[in-house]
Amino acid sequence: MNKAKLIEAVARNTGESKATVSKVIDETLDAIVAGVVADGKVQLTGFGTFEARDRKARIARNPQTGAEVKVPATRVPAFKAGKGFKDAVKPG
Repeated sequence: MNKAKLIEAVARNTGESKATVSKVIDETLDAIVAGVVADGKVQLTGFGTFEARDRKARIARNPQTGAEVKVPATRVPAFKAGKGFKDAVKPG
């Protein structure tokens, strides 16, 4: 499912217009990003947790030349699924 299909599904299920749903989804995603940037974590109980994780600096290898490359430390976004989400995805 892509964003357009998500908007369509939510609009159909709520009776709201696609324009309204699109704005709400955009604002929700913006709020999640802002929350992770500001607080380092956004937790939606039953769904999951969006957070920022630190990666240490490391030495990697260029697969073509075999030369060592320094990869600097960085901060990356991450998502950990909650129990409700995991249970919904599990087969059986």
